[in-house]
Amino acid sequence: MQKCEVHKLDEAPATQVVLTREEGLQYYHTMQTIRFLELKSRQLFNQKIIRGACHLYNGQEACAVGIEAAINLTDHLITAYRTHGFAYTRGGSLQEIMAELAGRSAGISKGRGGSMHMYTKTFYGGNGVVGSQVSMGAGLALACKYQGKSELSVSIYGDGAANQRQVFETFNMAALWKLPIIFICENNRFAKGTPMEKASASTDFYKRGDFIPGLRVDGMDILCVREATRFAADHCRSGKGPIILELQTYRFLGHFEGDPHLSYRTQDEVDKVQRESDPISILRDHMLSSNMTSVEELQEVDEGINKDVEEAAEFAVSNPEPPLEDLCNHIYYNNPPLEVRGKNPWTKLKSVS
Repeated sequence: MQKCEVHKLDEAPATQVVLTREEGLQYYHTMQTIRFLELKSRQLFNQKIIRGACHLYNGQEACAVGIEAAINLTDHLITAYRTHGFAYTRGGSLQEIMAELAGRSAGISKGRGGSMHMYTKTFYGGNGVVGSQVSMGAGLALACKYQGKSELSVSIYGDGAANQRQVFETFNMAALWKLPIIFICENNRFAKGTPMEKASASTDFYKRGDFIPGLRVDGMDILCVREATRFAADHCRSGKGPIILELQTYRFLGHFEGDPHLSYRTQDEVDKVQRESDPISILRDHMLSSNMTSVEELQEVDEGINKDVEEAAEFAVSNPEPPLEDLCNHIYYNNPPLEVRGKNPWTKLKSVS
């Protein structure tokens, strides 16, 4: 494993770690499931079954799976709009996620949120406002501290969002109050379509907290991500306050489906990263070279995943859209029924929650 770069830390994550066969197969299965899910999502988007914005996670799977391998499902996680992978790792089913992407009633957000707004019990989205999840993540961390639980908050943002003012305001508050939060910058190099060197005077995102300690690691190696996150989680749980973790990663596709991403980078560059740094291939090669698995076993895993994803897509396509009369439900929590104007001024819809 590569050594981490550290800021204001006397120690660093281990560089020699143990990966069991069971762990390796689990990580491979989850990363490959996310990859297959995103490839199918792209297909459905091109078929106009998925509408609106659609931000895919291809290339960044080691980030989500590595983070989850080092924290607990009782911890709290919030991210931006590249959200499908985390919805899955946080307990959402393929059927629920695919149905949500298609805007169907069985979706994880009842068909109301689409690609950018998915939730589970300890997963708070999917947020469309750039950088907003950093401030909300600090609120979750404050709740953890206030309630006296040994839980922490993980707030994930990108290199583009790192320049938003609320990020720095949140850093200040989190440091003052010693909040148990890991700020994770998924640095995929281009924000929306601008290379980070053209948008950021400092590209050392792990040092951006100044007084907050930080780590920078290879976000394409799941073991690097796991160990760095484990180190950061121990830091938070021991009462030392916040920490910043920068994961150097790369998205294989555009910022969103329809983004002309080859206008700001070359196909040769994308091909080179896919050939040399694909996170799934890195894990696969490591397991094969260590005799932890076989090509045949991994092929069987892939076939099972493909079957599950295809079945989830079929379920989503056949599931009905939410009926119009449900449009005004769930506007407020535990609120008395209220009337809301319908699709024209002469119709009224009544909420039930």
